[in-house]
Amino acid sequence: MTVQVVLVHGIRTSATMWRAQVEHLEARGNPVTAVDLPGHGSRMSEEFTLAGAFATIDEAVRRAAQKGPVLLSGHSMGGLLCIEYVGAEDRPPVAGFIAASCTAIPRGVALQTYRLLARGFDALPDRGMWLTDRMLDRILPAETRADFGAGGYALDAQDTALRSLSVLDLLAALRRIDVPLWFLNGQYDQLRVNERLFLATAPHAELIVVPRTTHHVTVMRPEVADALIDLAIATIDASDV
Repeated sequence: MTVQVVLVHGIRTSATMWRAQVEHLEARGNPVTAVDLPGHGSRMSEEFTLAGAFATIDEAVRRAAQKGPVLLSGHSMGGLLCIEYVGAEDRPPVAGFIAASCTAIPRGVALQTYRLLARGFDALPDRGMWLTDRMLDRILPAETRADFGAGGYALDAQDTALRSLSVLDLLAALRRIDVPLWFLNGQYDQLRVNERLFLATAPHAELIVVPRTTHHVTVMRPEVADALIDLAIATIDASDV
């Protein structure tokens, strides 16, 4: 059976951030679903809740699982949510998992600092989008730059989403994950802070660190993300799930 792929975006962005991966998967013949979480993208008018986010991921995974084994990939906030989801006690039907830019526990001082920075940007003229756009123009390649923000930026959902993440028990979830697992990080990603702890908690996981790349690894180096997806699909195919 053909491996099905489900992609979950990070905070503020939307399903459009995965356009390069969607095009790659469609070209190789693997069905793919890139979801919009509540409060993001096509669902910008909705309130973000953890329950709604998990329901979105679960619906996409279970629909895909009716047609074949599922490879799930999440970036940043989407990756954190997917760790909790894949490691749930009821073991959802996921055959492989790529967690990108999310090896950090969203609690304590680190989370508070991130929230304060986000609020600081929000207080700037145009809610700091001029600065965000200037930064993204400099770090993202031309072929993916428009994709990252094509679905809009979920500025109103950001603080609620960040606050919600503090209840996740990621280490407990990681201990329960027994499917092939890859961590994908950029060399300069600020969310590498608990990378060693994550690897120690999930010793069967593989880590890929992409040189000269930041938190936005999937759009900065789409060819690397595509290659890892290819590897994950080949691993699932070889396991005869």
